[in-house]
Amino acid sequence: MTVFIEPITGRYAHIEIDGTPHRIYWEEAGAGIPLICLHTAGSDGRQYRAVLNDAEITRHFRVMVFDMPRHGKSSPPAGTVDEDYALTSDAYVAQILAFCDAMELAAPVVMGCSIGGRIVLHLALRHPDRFRALIGLQSSARVAPYYDTSWLDRADVHGGRICGAIAYGLMAPQSPEADRDETRWHYMQGGPGVFKGDMWFYKVDGDMTDKVAQIDPGRVPIHLLTGEYDYSCTPADSAVLARTLGVDLTVMPEMGHFPMSENPKMFLEYLRPVLAGIRSA
Repeated sequence: MTVFIEPITGRYAHIEIDGTPHRIYWEEAGAGIPLICLHTAGSDGRQYRAVLNDAEITRHFRVMVFDMPRHGKSSPPAGTVDEDYALTSDAYVAQILAFCDAMELAAPVVMGCSIGGRIVLHLALRHPDRFRALIGLQSSARVAPYYDTSWLDRADVHGGRICGAIAYGLMAPQSPEADRDETRWHYMQGGPGVFKGDMWFYKVDGDMTDKVAQIDPGRVPIHLLTGEYDYSCTPADSAVLARTLGVDLTVMPEMGHFPMSENPKMFLEYLRPVLAGIRSA
């Protein structure tokens, strides 16, 4: 029997974030320019399995994907499991910088999707000189509320089921069924209140509407890629962001809110040229 072993290494790091000890799980593959990948709200780093496994990318990039605290294999800090969770912009930025510092990464590239696509805007505004480039997937300055987030954490509602259902509705019907199923399965495994807590950043605290114009893309290159089938971050939303920043936007047909996991083969065709351009620059 032939067995394929993926070239991905998973490890834990004990990292202090804003003075609080955390045990953070991350996976990596490849060598070269550090490429930090940020998962979406309520999910974890498994979304980037295709990027970690792509030999063309890992030949030149050290791809690293960490699970945010409370997500995937990264537990909540000791003594906080019963606390109400609400992700803030400051806390999110602190996580990313703490991971980069702990790994001693010099000028990494950061790529994030959804909430990750929003936080790269905060990084561009607050710490542009720390990064070689920023890549926003499904990135917009804000998102208008389109459902009641209280349903995401109720005793009479199966949290995993409803989170999976929301994720399913954000994916393009053209995406392969197996990849769509795996994407929503990751959502169905999230901890109680985690998706809801991430939505506090996405819908409220992380709003960049009045701050995007302050970002200077001349200090850090910003690349935007958006799947067309997405009512959370529409191509029109990303187009407004791109015009305000003065950068290009690539709209990816037949992909939805989770391009790297719902249709990874097609997504890589769009990502490789972006990374080649960053490398050559």
